[in-house]
Amino acid sequence: MPEGEAPSGRTAAHHAPAAPILTAADAPLGPLVGKTIAVLGYGNQGRAHALNLRDSGLSVVVGGRPGSARVELARSEGFEAGTLAEAAARADLAILALPDQAQPAAWAKWIEDALPKGAVVGFVHGFAIRFGFIAPREDLGVVLVAPKGPGATVRARFEEGLGIPALVAVERENAARTARAFALAWGAGIGCARSGLIEATFAAEAESDLFGEQAVLCGGLLALVHESYALLVEAGYSPEVAYIECCHEVKQVADLLYARGPDGMRRAISDTAEFGAFVAEEALVDGHLRAKLRALLADVRSGAFARRFMDDYGRGHPAFTAWRTAASAHPIEAASARVRALMPWLRDA
Repeated sequence: MPEGEAPSGRTAAHHAPAAPILTAADAPLGPLVGKTIAVLGYGNQGRAHALNLRDSGLSVVVGGRPGSARVELARSEGFEAGTLAEAAARADLAILALPDQAQPAAWAKWIEDALPKGAVVGFVHGFAIRFGFIAPREDLGVVLVAPKGPGATVRARFEEGLGIPALVAVERENAARTARAFALAWGAGIGCARSGLIEATFAAEAESDLFGEQAVLCGGLLALVHESYALLVEAGYSPEVAYIECCHEVKQVADLLYARGPDGMRRAISDTAEFGAFVAEEALVDGHLRAKLRALLADVRSGAFARRFMDDYGRGHPAFTAWRTAASAHPIEAASARVRALMPWLRDA
């Protein structure tokens, strides 16, 4: 058996130490009681954080970019809301919840100079700090609370009395040594401490998040779907059958994987499917695949991916737009529309 390989042909795991996981007992709300939290951006994550923090009894103001309709939405939902600079100027904790690509310009133009001396700035994704697009003033505390799910899920679980796990990190303490306490209270206030705050670093969050999206969740998954669909159609199967088998049924297995983990998923499927899964894994996972995955991780860790993304954004996203246009024209989309039309419950999904 080759060194470093498990019996199935999979790479043997070399485990890093387990991360400390903090719970509500480790993360009191007290440090943020009587303080002002400025949520800068009222989109997917920002809205969920603002609503949950307010429902936890904390004082929240919202800031948005000039002309943003999201500011009006925040006002309609009962928040005191204004510009990014106005909100930042009042912050003990400023939560930067703008899209990654919009953060550097907004930070330089409206946010950094407005922040009070010694404030704490919080990020929901490590991208801007890890790859050097934002370098906060030396007097500012810098922290991360990154829920491992979309804002809608953060809000929904909170309303159920639950929470989803989040990564938490302290890049730099402020002079008052309140940065870590604020981060833990923030994690508690949005409900994530109810399940667990996993201690990490900005680098670990940003790198693992980007790699996971590219290798599995978005890139790798869709690449397998597209290639497998095309192969079945080429072999004479109808587009509808190919779509159902290679795309539509992903949810059924993904839900099992999400709820039960890999072993639990395997135990829930048929013996035929499980046996075939082992056969396919041995056929597909080889040195070439591992090399490509390592190359993706290296591209992320070197900062090359982040630089390409931000450069493309700065030029009006020509590469991104071209990819989106080509993907929307893929033949699988027509088959998808026909299959989904058979299921009216998907119309509002």
